[in-house]
Amino acid sequence: MEAVQLGQYAPAGKILVHLSDTHFLANSAPLYGAVDTDQTVHRALEQLHRSGIRPDALILTGDVADRGESEAYRRIRGIVEAAAAQWNATIIWVMGNHDKRDSFRSVLLGEAASVGLASPVDHVHDLDGLRIIALDTSVPGYHHGEITDAQLTWLTDVLHQPARHGSILALHHPPIPTPLPLMNVLELQDQPRLAAVLAGSDVRAILGGHLHYSTQGLFAGIPVSVAAATCYTMDLSAPHRTLTGVNGGQTLNLVHVYADQITHSQVPIGAFTAVTQFSADYVDELAALSPHDRRQAFSRQQ
Repeated sequence: MEAVQLGQYAPAGKILVHLSDTHFLANSAPLYGAVDTDQTVHRALEQLHRSGIRPDALILTGDVADRGESEAYRRIRGIVEAAAAQWNATIIWVMGNHDKRDSFRSVLLGEAASVGLASPVDHVHDLDGLRIIALDTSVPGYHHGEITDAQLTWLTDVLHQPARHGSILALHHPPIPTPLPLMNVLELQDQPRLAAVLAGSDVRAILGGHLHYSTQGLFAGIPVSVAAATCYTMDLSAPHRTLTGVNGGQTLNLVHVYADQITHSQVPIGAFTAVTQFSADYVDELAALSPHDRRQAFSRQQ
């Protein structure tokens, strides 16, 4: 699908799909007996196909499987790879606190499972000069996040040489505050150490998950975007000091990478009633007009 420029900005150089917290199980049984985790992922990918968007990469920021089961990874890998193949898109898997490093490595990354739990699952992807860094913040046996000294050294070395179009850091535990008290217990620890590594680097955005709701913030001067879970989401309007997950509000994020900025957009997952619509033919008609005539045709209040 050819992008049409109707305003001041040229089309995005890269489009990334940011999904998080799919929490797949080994079978297709509902999570907690209520949430069809498969259906929302299928629906999300179907909506992307319908849109005509051809993403350059799909980034899944952790908790890919709810219990770290190999069969759960095999099932979601098949679904995501089938979609990515139609777009020729790169898939970037990021470890979460529910994931298990051995099965994550062997099934999703095709690496030797013998590395086991000892070594974090960190890796780098190059998308034509845009560098995506997947950083494993998981702690085996726990739900909070940590980054080891060795990982910080590795990240420092990676960032020593700037990428042609900059870097995006993808991790599970986002380094921003949350108004949910219990989630604060499960946050990324020792965040100033990570900030010191990122300060002055070419990292243009940080993508995260873990919180099960969409939010944004700044960390070390870098925009942070958290994608809500595709399985269930946290209700921020629940009674104060409670933690309530609901089967609703699932979204995916679209990350548009421009030359001088990056935007993050939330797309609700589901079937909704259209109440107004302008067709692609109408967009083509506007594109054929001069900027002045275009404003007269579409911006002027009739």
